[in-house]
Amino acid sequence: MLSLFKEEKEYRKLFSAGVLNGIGDRFSQVAVLALLLELTGSGFAVGLTLAIRVIPFLLFAPLGGWLSDKFSKKNILVSTDLIRIIFALSFLFVKSPDQVWVIYVGTFILGAGEAIYAPARKSIIPLLVEEKNLVKVNSLEQVMLGIILIGGSLSGGAASYFLGSEITFWANAISFLLAALILSRLHVKKESMTEQNSESVQQGNTIAFLFSSSLLLLLLASEFLIPLLNGIDNVLISVYAVEEFQFGDLGVGLFYGSLGMGLMLSFIVGERLHNHLLIIGFSVLIFEGLFLIILSQLHSISIAVLVYIIIGFCAGVGGTCFDSTLMRIVPKNKQGSVFGLFATISNSMIGISMFGAGVALEYADNRWLGMLGGVGFMISGALLLSVYLSLKNNKGKMNLMEDQR
Repeated sequence: MLSLFKEEKEYRKLFSAGVLNGIGDRFSQVAVLALLLELTGSGFAVGLTLAIRVIPFLLFAPLGGWLSDKFSKKNILVSTDLIRIIFALSFLFVKSPDQVWVIYVGTFILGAGEAIYAPARKSIIPLLVEEKNLVKVNSLEQVMLGIILIGGSLSGGAASYFLGSEITFWANAISFLLAALILSRLHVKKESMTEQNSESVQQGNTIAFLFSSSLLLLLLASEFLIPLLNGIDNVLISVYAVEEFQFGDLGVGLFYGSLGMGLMLSFIVGERLHNHLLIIGFSVLIFEGLFLIILSQLHSISIAVLVYIIIGFCAGVGGTCFDSTLMRIVPKNKQGSVFGLFATISNSMIGISMFGAGVALEYADNRWLGMLGGVGFMISGALLLSVYLSLKNNKGKMNLMEDQR
């Protein structure tokens, strides 16, 4: 990992900035939810805030993708971090229930900033790193998510409890400022070339481009299916910790920390991947589903922590495979739009799924719903894998026919 950072110095800056604003944002989220409960005592207010955080992706992720294909990705990253400082500090002024609207507005703007930031960040990676290191770097992206989960979720709760919410809001604003300063020093040599090429290349419609390739359609289908199932898991983490294992907030922190540890450990495998990425990616979905089924039947929290590490590991390997494949097959001048569309779909699906899971838990047993989610992962992984192998087999037959001619 260290040797890769030494070789890819520009990505090292992007990674550092991502860790900084990611952990700061997690700090703030924990403090905001605690402040809402303190002022309103309403679970509905918490649910509404979480939903408001997701909604901007419907509107702004496609815009962010379009902007990153037209303008400097570096400038977009720096600008969104700087703008978010103001709204990160806006929560400091919320002192009474009648000021809760400030939280809703601030949360919406921060979500919009993340929606614009995300596709620009992903699409700048191929412009910073060598082609031979692309898969390794995408594996490091999973490590970054793991660090954010561990550092943000575990430390955020402790910081908010012992130091107060105001400190965490200041920490979030400072993290945005430091990230912007780091990103301002990025040297994106390939970006000017990409912008020049994009003027001569027909941009076309992103949807039409995706429908022009069976492989892209398959990845698009996975972007619908996987978040729908992930939403169930996100809801059940808290439910399992509190209701099934009786460990309260400590259990929630342990489970999120375990997922983060699994994501970080996935680098051990991710950095060694080169070929057959989609076969590996769809296969680990099946294993992830299997361990979700096992998790739904456990009664020992120590074993549950171990299983969550394995689930995070599978998710990290899968994320590396899917992102690397997209970066390989999508032209650089279209990557912003494609990643923007995928972010829109992913966040919309996970929002719908979390809402549906919340409703389902009013009528269904927690463990039964967890088992259903695991079965869904296994079926989805098997279905996507079989379709991919069929496409690959048909392509091989067509190439053979061409050779015979």
